[in-house]
Amino acid sequence: MTTNTATTEKTGARTDEAATLIGGARERIDALDDRIIGLIQERMAVSAVIQEARISSGGRRVNLTREMEVLGHYRDALGKPGTALAMTMLELCRGRI
Repeated sequence: MTTNTATTEKTGARTDEAATLIGGARERIDALDDRIIGLIQERMAVSAVIQEARISSGGRRVNLTREMEVLGHYRDALGKPGTALAMTMLELCRGRI
């Protein structure tokens, strides 16, 4: 089976069958990434509501105890890299109120 050179370069596959499989899987990953980004944006909006309520009631913008709970949840579910992911998400969600 001959492989299309452009397909090989784009996917790294050595056969057309593998290139087709990779192409379809990448489309699914792209769709999942779009959903993940949308969910993070939704989380950022909800977090902004919480922060605004906390600040307007005289509290601090960030609740470190809650952030530690979130970090633990991600670490338990995803291992050590989950902690880094949660830190990035928390940083995004702290916003600039």
